Amino acid sequence: MTRYASISHRFWVMFSLLVAAISVVTALGVYASASSVRQAVARQELDREAVYLAGQWARNPHTPLPDTWLIHGYLQASGQSNAAVPPDLRGLAAGYHRVHQPDGTIGTVRVSDTPQGRLYLLFNNDRPSRVVMLFALIPVALVVLIIYFATWLTYRASRKALSPLVALARVVRHWNPDHPDPAALAPERLPAATDSDVEVLVAALHGFAERLDAFVERERNFTRDASHELRTPLTVMKVAADVLADEEGLSPFAARALERVRRSVREMEALIETFLVLARESESGLREEDFLANDMVAAEVARYRELLGNKPVALVLLERARFALHAPPRVFAVMVGNLIRNACLYTEKGSVTVEVEADRVRVIDTGSGMSEEDVERAFQPFYRGSRTGGRGHGIGLAIVRRIADRYGWQVTLDSELGRGTTATAQFPAAQPPDALLPAPPVKDANPDVESSH
Repeated sequence: MTRYASISHRFWVMFSLLVAAISVVTALGVYASASSVRQAVARQELDREAVYLAGQWARNPHTPLPDTWLIHGYLQASGQSNAAVPPDLRGLAAGYHRVHQPDGTIGTVRVSDTPQGRLYLLFNNDRPSRVVMLFALIPVALVVLIIYFATWLTYRASRKALSPLVALARVVRHWNPDHPDPAALAPERLPAATDSDVEVLVAALHGFAERLDAFVERERNFTRDASHELRTPLTVMKVAADVLADEEGLSPFAARALERVRRSVREMEALIETFLVLARESESGLREEDFLANDMVAAEVARYRELLGNKPVALVLLERARFALHAPPRVFAVMVGNLIRNACLYTEKGSVTVEVEADRVRVIDTGSGMSEEDVERAFQPFYRGSRTGGRGHGIGLAIVRRIADRYGWQVTLDSELGRGTTATAQFPAAQPPDALLPAPPVKDANPDVESSH
């Protein structure tokens, strides 16, 4: 999942970009304004000097050309050469021109024809630029400082307004959903200056935390009680069925009915065990340990051989390799057991082969197979395919997918109608057996999981 920046960080970035944008726009504005003012000043001064010089020449034709800090004058007398005019000004038509002078400065030239000849008045743009920039920057700098100060106050006010949300996000970030602490979200813990909208949000989260806490407690109590209350009647039924099976003189009909009862009790035992293991795992997490996957698979194969009963189906275990895992062993057993159970349940004749390879367990059956639609929907809860004949509960493969997603394992189905189904469970974190310390072998093919609850 992509992790986004916090609200405080976003506000800081937003206001920083705002200040940077103000600075850039102000600098460009000052530069453009200074350039426009400089051009206007240059032309205004040149026109004023040309009018003044024309008036002086009308009174005294020998009035010298201007040669000041800003303006220099050059005259090409009528009928004479332009040797007195600088080379970069020669040949310019009447009007205003922007020229680069030999000393590197930039000037504005006003070329006009007078009774004395062609007059060139050159205004040095760079010299008054400092004055123009100085008088332009002083008011602009004051305005920018005021804008910066107002932006800083806005940023402080925004952070203060968002501080309750930031504090709430910090509490929720460290909140453990499995063991919620509603007191951490109590409205009285809010800062004094908290908006009403934030108070409503906190009150809603506090109520949700209390309901979640009560729900978790109810789930914990149910898991604890169900471990005993559901197993006890099944144990009684199982013992009673075993006692009846030892009675002599049962009719064939009674024997078949008794066998169905015993098979149903075994299926219900497996189903209840699966639910309790998943409930315990989701509540507080099962203890993870290193174990040899081959031993757990062999135990599940031995356990589900009884499910086949008198069906002409051979349940075969082929260990092509050995691998170890670090995970809760009972969760692994429930996952593999459901794959084997499904294969045995929907195979009427032939074989169910369980293959163990270096990083996967493959269950291959010769059952009726599944259509493409059945394969696509096989992992949906309570979905039973069109060829199941009403058998099963439709939750076995859904449990398998839930376990695989929880532990990062991969489960795939490959099936063909009339030829059977292959279920593959792959374990990316599989290790070679020598990575484990020696562990005692699994002795009981039908281990009692009461102690895990």
